[in-house]
Amino acid sequence: MNLQGKICLITGGTRGLGAAGAIELARRGADIAINGRVLDEEAQATQKEIEALGRKCLLLQGDMGKPEDARKCVEDTVNAFGALDVLIHSAGGAVPGSFLTVSEEAWYAAFDVHVHAIFHLGRAAVPHIQKRGEGAIILIASSAAVRGVLNAAAYATVKGTLIQMVRVMGRELAESNIRVNCVAPGVIRTRFHATMPPEVYKNNIENRIPLHREGTPYDVAQVIALLAENEFMTGETVVIDGGLTSRIA
Repeated sequence: MNLQGKICLITGGTRGLGAAGAIELARRGADIAINGRVLDEEAQATQKEIEALGRKCLLLQGDMGKPEDARKCVEDTVNAFGALDVLIHSAGGAVPGSFLTVSEEAWYAAFDVHVHAIFHLGRAAVPHIQKRGEGAIILIASSAAVRGVLNAAAYATVKGTLIQMVRVMGRELAESNIRVNCVAPGVIRTRFHATMPPEVYKNNIENRIPLHREGTPYDVAQVIALLAENEFMTGETVVIDGGLTSRIA
């Protein structure tokens, strides 16, 4: 799918991987709506970078853990641009805690913002994408979804759920020519991993990641763009982790 003139909505698109994806899609010709729970200076900087590429950018405030905010995000995008072609769900964040220690509140909140959000976003977005005759939905999971991770029980579980949702949605929406895929990043140089203890970082680079380096947001953005453009991929998850999940230990 040629992205020139297409309309893309990215939740969690004001910073980090979402922002990188939004900028790359704009670079390929799309107009962008980016959502953030808080619209701060960083959100405005992302908007300016997109507009500097000659594309339109709409900022949308909303908490994707709230169904009404998720649905409104879609409707505001369509009202502003008149259409929707690509939906990318990148909103979310770390949820520390083991299975025995994570709080019930954090567990349910993780499902709200990662899983329930795409339920509400998708159901609101699909009718609009169907009108366009083709489109794409892309979810941002994690390599944690396909391997055991200590002290991240809720996070790994919800990200694993997204991978299954991609399979289900991809099969169901194929008849509407809507492709549904997933990106599962590993250790990427973003704020998400900025608090990593130095000894953990050193062990990752030296012993756990075969390419011996972190990924960059641009690495992930390239995969996001691929999944938006490629017309023969659906129901798939692309792991981009420098080989981390290829290791047995």
